[in-house]
Amino acid sequence: MSVDGLIVVDKPGGMTSHDVVARIRRLARTRRVGHGGTLDPMATGVLVIGVGRATRLLTYVIGAGKSYTATIRLGQATVTDDAEGEVVATASAAEVTDEAVRAGLVPLTGEIDQVPSAVSAIKIDGQRAYKRVRDGETVTLAARRVTVSRLDVLAVRRDAPDLVDVDVTVDCSSGTYIRALARDLGVALGVGGHLTALRRTAVGGFTIAEALTLPELEERAPDVVNLPVEDAARRFFPQREADAREAKVLSHGGPLDPAGIVGPYAVFDPAGGLVAIVSERDGRARAEIVLAPA
Repeated sequence: MSVDGLIVVDKPGGMTSHDVVARIRRLARTRRVGHGGTLDPMATGVLVIGVGRATRLLTYVIGAGKSYTATIRLGQATVTDDAEGEVVATASAAEVTDEAVRAGLVPLTGEIDQVPSAVSAIKIDGQRAYKRVRDGETVTLAARRVTVSRLDVLAVRRDAPDLVDVDVTVDCSSGTYIRALARDLGVALGVGGHLTALRRTAVGGFTIAEALTLPELEERAPDVVNLPVEDAARRFFPQREADAREAKVLSHGGPLDPAGIVGPYAVFDPAGGLVAIVSERDGRARAEIVLAPA
């Protein structure tokens, strides 16, 4: 029997997030598996997987801030804004200075209105944008407000004629497209740009340091959960302890008296079991999701 909880996976390149979920389903021997925020096939790094009851926590994981390291190639634009798409425009970046690169990143930092990459999973009239592009349509997506709290240059490399590779580290809000940052830097510098490498180093408080590779998970199977649901909730949310009566009321969907905690927060029963994720409104503490075992 599988344990309810989260797995912090170090996703390898070349796999979709759905491929990883399918692998975990087999290893954990349960169908009830989901992921907390898609990584492109090219990308590697932190992919948070939920098993059992913990799949219900993933909605909060998806909305958490993310951190990445990435490489932006200046001098080429691609149809996908990353190395997986065909090159659609080239221009020599040989004259682009390190100072110009850093200056070009400044307007891409802070609260910005970002147009997502056309080849993305965003739906337009019920169909994924990438499907429309592959069917030959020209797709223009609406800008979205995102926050890039850190965008630092780690290195500027000139390893090939007419190309400049910029290694960066990024802290950003959920919904930020790192390949759109690469595209927009290339546009600002007039030479085109795309992403050649992307590694997610953190999702919320879950970091690459605690991530397990798929071979490591294969060795542990079926005991693949490295963060039981109670531990995951304690890591991710403020906490409230409930007495036995309160826990019973909450487990049946009833409200509690408020505790003055800024939510959402996790409520635990006297034995340390996770009862619900709660938020306070209109003078009551009400469950957003009930997690007490049936």
